Amino acid sequence: MNYIYIQEAMKIGSGKVSVRGWVHRERGSNKLKFVTLRDSSNVIQCVFEQKDFEKRWDEIDHLQIEASLEITGTIKEDKRAPTGYEIHVEDYTLVGSSDKFPISKDQSVEFLADNRHLWLRSRRMIAIMKIRSTVFGAIDEYFKSSGFYEYHSPVFQAVQCEGGSTLFSVDYFGKKDVFLAQTWQLYAEPAIFALEKIYTISPSFRAEKSKTSRHLTEYWHAEMEMAWSTFKDIQDHGEKLIKHVFKKVLENNKEELKILERDISKLEPIINKPFIRMTYTEALKVLKEKHQMDVEWGKDLRTIEEEKLTSLYDVPVICTHYPKIVKAFYMMEDPKNSEVVEGCDFLASEAHGEIIGGSQREHDLEKVKQRLIAQGEDPANYEFYLDTRRYGSVPHGGFGLGVERLIKWVCGLENIKDAIAFPRTMERYKP
Repeated sequence: MNYIYIQEAMKIGSGKVSVRGWVHRERGSNKLKFVTLRDSSNVIQCVFEQKDFEKRWDEIDHLQIEASLEITGTIKEDKRAPTGYEIHVEDYTLVGSSDKFPISKDQSVEFLADNRHLWLRSRRMIAIMKIRSTVFGAIDEYFKSSGFYEYHSPVFQAVQCEGGSTLFSVDYFGKKDVFLAQTWQLYAEPAIFALEKIYTISPSFRAEKSKTSRHLTEYWHAEMEMAWSTFKDIQDHGEKLIKHVFKKVLENNKEELKILERDISKLEPIINKPFIRMTYTEALKVLKEKHQMDVEWGKDLRTIEEEKLTSLYDVPVICTHYPKIVKAFYMMEDPKNSEVVEGCDFLASEAHGEIIGGSQREHDLEKVKQRLIAQGEDPANYEFYLDTRRYGSVPHGGFGLGVERLIKWVCGLENIKDAIAFPRTMERYKP
């Protein structure tokens, strides 16, 4: 039998078709059985008539949600059906039975998390996972079309980059000073002296004791690094990348956005309008003038301050030139002001928080050493990294993008845990 996807069958619109999938909904009487069949492409109503299946009616009458079926029948347009078409079933095969599928309406978030392996079958999660696939493909497409090479760094690392308090230690054959990667950066920078422009999409791990709607302990990280960059180059690539992702989602996933009840009008400005760019100091001034928030200069922006700032715009804010004391050792001092660094955070609209963190990297060997010491690190542990400054150092920079945060924003999700199939948090490591 030549089985086709439900969406393909609806495009054909008439005649005999064969489809297969899972029971999404079922209802009926002693003469008719209506089964909404689901596959990865869509859902369709399938009608069984008792007179056509006298000997098998008991089996049909007891079909339950998530039973898997192969169906052959005649498709026709019917505006009363859930997706505008229905199949009059002429033959079927029950491939896998289902008995009392545990997920129904109005169940708790915790119950759905415990049964994530089954909740993935919901139309909502299917829509999110399709958009997620588009997002990953768009990121890859953007970097490859911009002349970047895909490059991979180790997950087991011997140095910290983003802060020792968020490291996951690993027992590495008895050695304790080994950690799961927080970022690829320290192992990516050596490669720009060979390939010049590189990117990756890979998991990163942060042992943050956070129970917020924006944090995961394991997430996917899209990162780039490039030689000969300026600080403006880093910001420009970040903006172009986000615009490209949103454009691809709007091109490919309008049906999924409908299922999620996402307001597309809030996505269009991100593609069509330039992002807002302002310095940290300017941001403090805006917060004071527009929201009467008095933030001490030198303090990092908290979630509430980021949300208040971005509420003023319908596009992201690229906040630049943060105080050196709140940023990582590898960020380059502003040549015009040694108190701030050429670092930037991309703050998403609609209160979705920081999406990208990037900077021009400090390429002066002695300044990198001084910053490490100032942050309580022993430069001797970073000899391989310092070698990149000893032998032909050049201006360079890069950024990291949290892919789940981007998906949360694109989909308009309340919680980042819905942006990944099996979320890992400080309280959940299974299923």
